[in-house]
Formats: sequence, structure tokens, C-alpha cells
Amino acid sequence: MKLTLRFAAALAASAAALVSAPAFAGMCPAGKAAANPLTAAPTMPVDVTDDVIGSVDLGKEINVGGRDLRMRRLVVQPGGIVPLHSHVGRPALIIVVTGEVTENRSTCSVGIVHKAGEVASESDGISHWWKNTGTVPAVLLSADVKARD
Repeated sequence: MKLTLRFAAALAASAAALVSAPAFAGMCPAGKAAANPLTAAPTMPVDVTDDVIGSVDLGKEINVGGRDLRMRRLVVQPGGIVPLHSHVGRPALIIVVTGEVTENRSTCSVGIVHKAGEVASESDGISHWWKNTGTVPAVLLSADVKARD
């Protein structure tokens, strides 16, 4: 269901307020930046829901035809996986609302843990996959720019 831009903005502001001032995360630990081919990375989702909660046609808003700004709510159950995907031409910001997830990124030789209240930046054509290695569901809000299907 598509929601209005005003409602999506209010929802994002409310989520951010719930976790206080977000900290940017997603940085590879010092000394661990390296090409990671992500061999044997999962390619199918496991125990994750991914719901679009709002979108804006950027052609109408800022003359960027064929692209939408969208907001999604993902819930990743313990052991759940967001499979391998690329961010070539699809920048995103994700805030972890509750729980935590571990990201395996094409530019880092170790997993990167993202905790509640942190914001991960996904850009520059990275590829990655996420797994909830915790004991509670991880709730994520993702805002990204995506080519229209």
C-alpha cells in the first residue's frame, strides 16, 4: 500500500525518536577493509519480511524519471537472512529500530554488527548480505532509491 510522503516522513521521524539520536554505523573495523568476494553467500531470504510502507515517484518530485524513493520495514527473525544483493545505482540508509544484525560486506573481511539506534549507509556499489545472529527479531527501516519495476 502506498502512503503519502508526509505520513512516511512522520513515520521515519517517529522511529528515529524511539531510538534517540542515531549513530552512523556500517564502517569496517580498522585494519579489516579488504575485498571480500562473498563466496557461498546466501541468495534466498530466510525468515524475513520486507514490506514497502511508502514511496515517492522521483520523476514527479525532482525530475529523476523511472526512480522511486521508498521506505520499507524489514523484520529479520533470529537466524533470518537478507540475501546477497548489490547497491549499484541504489543507495540506501537503514536504521536498526530493535535487535541487531550482522552485515557481510564486499569491502570488509569481517562481519559488521549493527545495533539498535545505528544507521547503516549502503552506497558506492557495495554488495552484501545480513543475518540476525541475535535472539530477538531485528526490525529495520530502510529508505532507498530504486529503479521502478
